[in-house]
Amino acid sequence: MMKTTQGTKGLLGKKGLLVLAATLLGGLALTSTAEARDTVLMLPVEQAMNLPEAKTQLDSNIRFVFGNTPHADVAEQHGNFVTNKKTNAFNKSDEEACRWVMLSALLSLQDRVRTEGGNAVINIESFYDREPMSSNDEYECHAGMLMAGVALRGDVVTLR
Repeated sequence: MMKTTQGTKGLLGKKGLLVLAATLLGGLALTSTAEARDTVLMLPVEQAMNLPEAKTQLDSNIRFVFGNTPHADVAEQHGNFVTNKKTNAFNKSDEEACRWVMLSALLSLQDRVRTEGGNAVINIESFYDREPMSSNDEYECHAGMLMAGVALRGDVVTLR
């Protein structure tokens, strides 16, 4: 007994294949366009640091000093460090996703302070795509359809 199989062409026909291909390509084009959104936001540092989660997770003994804000004298320098964090932005406003990812970046710097034996991060600046943007009270966040990201760079130190 001879077994026969029907290929895709037999099931869909030429028109069906064209419709399937157009649908798949159209879906890919829509996905590419949606994911390509890159909205740059400048947001207040204070808002992120005043989140209820920030108040419970950020160590009050570690100082975060943005831009050229005055600070106590540096007793010891531990190095310059970068953190680059992303978060899921799906079903969140750009601002909400940015505050959340900013907290994640601050927690990463806090971990670095603990690892290096310091008590502060000074000269903190946004460093998205390795482009420095220094501000005493704002940070840069990039928000897209699916992700939001914050990159920070700062000097881990021990302040007197």
